[in-house]
Amino acid sequence: MTGNDETARPSPDRVAIGRGGLAVPPVGYGAAALGNLYRALDDDAWPEIVPEAWRRGIRYFDVAPHYGLGLAERRLGEGLRSVPRDQVVVSTKVGRLLVPQDAAGRTDLANLFDVPADHRRVHDYSRDGVLRSIEDSLARLGLDRIDIVLVHDPDDHEREALAGAFPALSELRDQGVITSFGAGMNQSAMLARFVRETDADVMMVAGRWTLLDQSASDDLLPLADRRGVSVLAAAVFNSGILATDDPGVDATFDYGPARGAVIARARDIAEVAHRHGRTLPELAAQYPLTHPAVAAVVMGGADAGQVGRNAGLLARPVPDAVWSELEELGLISRSAVAGRQS
Repeated sequence: MTGNDETARPSPDRVAIGRGGLAVPPVGYGAAALGNLYRALDDDAWPEIVPEAWRRGIRYFDVAPHYGLGLAERRLGEGLRSVPRDQVVVSTKVGRLLVPQDAAGRTDLANLFDVPADHRRVHDYSRDGVLRSIEDSLARLGLDRIDIVLVHDPDDHEREALAGAFPALSELRDQGVITSFGAGMNQSAMLARFVRETDADVMMVAGRWTLLDQSASDDLLPLADRRGVSVLAAAVFNSGILATDDPGVDATFDYGPARGAVIARARDIAEVAHRHGRTLPELAAQYPLTHPAVAAVVMGGADAGQVGRNAGLLARPVPDAVWSELEELGLISRSAVAGRQS
């Protein structure tokens, strides 16, 4: 970026995801809420979510069997039924098969989803597990194809994923059954190893490339940039603290109570944002896109209002002076800033 440029990325234009010709605007919808994440959604509320995302220009939707024991996939498929299939990009995940069981009155809230526990998750990163998972997801989604398939959280199953899931997905891509594949995780180190050791072309990193945690800039991002692998940045609000303009003492960070030092840092970043006429959520949504390896941010939303608000966070590009000031104040790392598109 030259000194005369007023703003950094993002651009409203479509960006490429992977190497198969997929292109979407740089914001996607993560559909975990459609699976009743934390609480059950009202029957008159959840059907409005996907149509609102579509109206606000979102064309990429990410889901997983894990989300609500398949409920999110079913609801997403219903929401997409009335839109042109060739204008939308859908990703889902493999690695957890859903096996029916007697709910016996139990819910799945232990796994954060307010749904009957009528299935159990079985980790399976084998070739056969991948094929079965994709077949089941297609049935739940009601789609004839899945554009991107991500290996879901193989933290304790790295060897099985490398031996089974990734070769299977590579074959499916070569056959044209899917367009792109990769992995989605809450850590960046293993994703970086997958970039080095497989021919995957997209990685989703959750919570590790944000205003408060830039650890993905140490491994995944520079490697992905060199290898031409697209990165999708999820959990950009770090589970809540960056989603509000004035984080309070009850703020959550990575799904737990935020420590005082983390809250103070978020407030310091918000103060810089305010001096430049921007908000903390705007910075949180746009900061991941300042790295050239990042193709899109993926944000959730439990109702149409949240989805519309999140989609609008990219409407006013953040001036480059904001990122420069945050760097000078030590609020974002020099290594992270060094990775910004120039």
